[in-house]
Amino acid sequence: MTSETVVGKLVLVVDDEADFLATYERLLRRQGYDVVTATTRAAGIDAVGRKHPQLVISDVRLADGSGLDVVRAARGLLNPPPVIVVTGYPSEQSRRAALAAGAAVFLSKPFAASALMAAVQSGLAEGRDARA
Repeated sequence: MTSETVVGKLVLVVDDEADFLATYERLLRRQGYDVVTATTRAAGIDAVGRKHPQLVISDVRLADGSGLDVVRAARGLLNPPPVIVVTGYPSEQSRRAALAAGAAVFLSKPFAASALMAAVQSGLAEGRDARA
């Protein structure tokens, strides 16, 4: 993928683990995405409303609440972005809850960088198709 294909694509990443946040940001920027980060549920919801990202990546468990609230906020926008939900505590119940909240993809930590980038590309393609 070249950066020309993603120019102007803003990705919001919400995770309260600094190492994961730095990894997401590095991987996404390397591929040419613009990235904004948040470390709390509240900051993630605020960023969704102020930044209008083209894609959201959110952890399920955040220090101040559920990342699924970030998913719902994103899906409530006029032109909702696709959302990738990640968790270090996967279960069938959490997967179903994430998908019911509007997540396009559910990833279990740890995952390969290639799996994340495939999910990002798939999510952005889905978002494009939904707006067409």
